[in-house]
Amino acid sequence: MISSQLNDTIAAIATPIGESGIGIVRLSGKNALSTADKIFLSKDGKKPSSFKTYTTHYGWIVYSPQSKVHSPQQESEKLSTIDYRLSTNIIDEVILTVMRAPKSYTKEDIVEINCHGGIVALREVLDLVLMKGCRLAEPGEFTKRAFLNGRIDLAQAEAVLDIIRAKTDAALRLGTQQLKGTLSTQINKIRDALLDNLSLLEVNIDFPDEQIDTVNPKQIYEKLKTINTRLESLLHQAKQGRIIREGINAVICGKPNVGKSSLLNALLKQERSIVTSVPGTTRDTIEEAIDIKGIPIKIVDTAGIIEPKDLIEKKAIQRSRRYIASADLVILLFDGSKRLAKEDEMLINKLKQKTTLAIINKIDLKQKIQRHRLLKRFNYVIDISAKKLKNIHLLEDAIVNLVYNGKLNASSEPIMVSNFRHIEALRAAQKLIAEALNSLDNKLSLEFISQDIKEALIYLDELLGRKFCEDLLDRIFSDFCIGK
Repeated sequence: MISSQLNDTIAAIATPIGESGIGIVRLSGKNALSTADKIFLSKDGKKPSSFKTYTTHYGWIVYSPQSKVHSPQQESEKLSTIDYRLSTNIIDEVILTVMRAPKSYTKEDIVEINCHGGIVALREVLDLVLMKGCRLAEPGEFTKRAFLNGRIDLAQAEAVLDIIRAKTDAALRLGTQQLKGTLSTQINKIRDALLDNLSLLEVNIDFPDEQIDTVNPKQIYEKLKTINTRLESLLHQAKQGRIIREGINAVICGKPNVGKSSLLNALLKQERSIVTSVPGTTRDTIEEAIDIKGIPIKIVDTAGIIEPKDLIEKKAIQRSRRYIASADLVILLFDGSKRLAKEDEMLINKLKQKTTLAIINKIDLKQKIQRHRLLKRFNYVIDISAKKLKNIHLLEDAIVNLVYNGKLNASSEPIMVSNFRHIEALRAAQKLIAEALNSLDNKLSLEFISQDIKEALIYLDELLGRKFCEDLLDRIFSDFCIGK
């Protein structure tokens, strides 16, 4: 089915739907240029099939109601005349770009028609392209063809979507790094090392009586141990990679009037929450997305946790507790100008199992809080003034340090695995290599070690797309937009 689909010439709108300066209709396949010949009239009268690769040309997308009665040859001849340009229906004034195989995104002939960015113009150009024999592309089909035609591997193809969906600069860098093949290069090195070990094992298994060098189990052990360390290193960075790619959920909580809304505004660097001196002003959760030093964070300002006085407060507090229960990080806020109250103690006890930052707010006021008691309970206690914007950077640094466990050197740009499918494949491969090491420790037959290595290679091949099934490809590329 895949090979038959590759014979089609596909087309789609490659830019977001809506009003914009430019919109692009993209064609890819063996008939991309001949289709463009039928609809594009260049200012100099030349046909797209005669254009050099990586060139752009000014002209018009045209459609003649009478074109159906002409042969393709007659239609092409009419397109080359000035009289035809004057008499035809012009759909749009465009710039057409030609990229010839194999040096294109899909390794096929590609034509991109840069139209005006209105939905009507784009739809009419696309409809005309489809009428001339192209098929509407499926979601992600351009990138799928890039993979199937061998321009990129499957891990790189998935990185394209990561780049499109990047919420922060760090996520963009991570996606770009993987699209360049940095992760794939490391996986291929591990794969090659496993193949070297497997070949040694297989020769000794298949020809035990031949005059060949016997396998030295100690050498095999050391080589597999090195491979295991590489896999563990990649998996060690996976948590940080997932966070950069997907972000974390953080909740600001505390009793009423400790400054939760002021802190949200300080982190957002804009007035988002209503701030008053009246306790209980926030009676519902407020969600916002922020970027703290490359970490995408969905942060929630919750209603103050108190004994509810009415049904509305009860509902708001119930919702706050649900958010706290599902949060990756809790920012627990205290009023530094007051002593710890029973509501504070209640929250401290409830959050024992959560990753929590203790924040003492209102340091611009006279301090009465028993700070030493918080230091006994929390690894992080930070003094701020949300209202005066004091020490907000210390809170941001603490969030970053918690997320990365203090072990990430941002300047070193380590190779990070961020895709769940990749993590699961690496985890399975690492487990098999660990089992092979255990078998060597216990002096088991070489067949056991060989089988573990073979199975580990299967997982690495699936990660890179050396082995795949159509269901896997459909699942991966269904998340893409149609024009990519």
